[in-house]
Amino acid sequence: MIKAALCICFCLLIATQVNAEKIRIKDLVSFDGVRGNDLVGYGLVVGLNGTGDGIRNAPFTEEIMSNILERLGVNITGEKFRPKNVAAVFVTAELPAFSRAGASVDVTVSAIGDANSLLGGTLIMTPLNAADGQIYAVAQGTIIAGGAAAQGDGAAVIHGVPTSGSIPSGARVEREVEFDFSSLSVLRLALRDPDFTTARRIESAINRSLGRRVAEMTDSGTVSIDIARTGAKSPAHAISRLENVLVQPQRKARVVVDQRSGTIVMGEDVRISRVAISQGNLTIRIQEEPLVEQPNPFSQGESVVVPRTTVDLEEEEGVGLAELRSGTSLSEVVAGLNALGVAPRDMIDILKSIKAAGALHAEFVVR
Repeated sequence: MIKAALCICFCLLIATQVNAEKIRIKDLVSFDGVRGNDLVGYGLVVGLNGTGDGIRNAPFTEEIMSNILERLGVNITGEKFRPKNVAAVFVTAELPAFSRAGASVDVTVSAIGDANSLLGGTLIMTPLNAADGQIYAVAQGTIIAGGAAAQGDGAAVIHGVPTSGSIPSGARVEREVEFDFSSLSVLRLALRDPDFTTARRIESAINRSLGRRVAEMTDSGTVSIDIARTGAKSPAHAISRLENVLVQPQRKARVVVDQRSGTIVMGEDVRISRVAISQGNLTIRIQEEPLVEQPNPFSQGESVVVPRTTVDLEEEEGVGLAELRSGTSLSEVVAGLNALGVAPRDMIDILKSIKAAGALHAEFVVR
């Protein structure tokens, strides 16, 4: 337990050192117009080894299979078929910025029916639509599933998620997103983590790099750049000159807690006012041992169950109070919590209590 806590402390100290270094602007912001677009489609996977949808439980699979066969000239009107090697799936992908017709993108395939596995299946030609309802790509190919499943009459084993897989370069771009990037006169930089200090530093770094005032902070999340003043031929040339400018970001003091895994991450700016902490565990054990009393032989009596309960209350010996001084830094917080000898999950409860007491000066995020 102590070794795990020391590992957490070591990782936090490394994160502190990295945060103090300067970072490229391209890693702090997204450029106006330079963005991807989400695509989604509804298709059919064939070639499964008996692990597909049950048609009775997934009627939409039969419907899409009928539509595909009819488009291929196969008339199945009135026919009843119950194949087990097909599955209805959702196909998702991201169309990268400035993707041109003929380019390939990766796709993710996920079963939506009661299929047991997509391993070894092939996705049939599936159009992918964007939010505007237009088709921008078409997906098809063999699915790479990352899991496996096996079952018998009395047991089943599932490793990973066999009902989801991917097709590398499985979609081909058919339509380009209409956007004239070269016509922009003002380029906006959107900060991924809005902060007034960071935005101001980006503005100063750009102006200092170009030797003239071309950048202006609009708000905590936006910095505007006048393309004409940069002297660049186009917005693309301007971005290539600015994206590698180094800036030291300023981040909010934040404590992030993941209750499922017991992970705690604290930034270097986290501070705690003077507070005393004590932690202990109380264990209550209740054990039932019913006693059955049998009647004497040849008597008319009945068996009687007499309840017998044993209750044991045990409280672990505490370690007293651990004091954290006012203005305590990150490393001192971790050292103080480790001094209590508590597990990471108990640390989460302690941090919640410190926050409730008003002594934790940071944003507390629970996931």
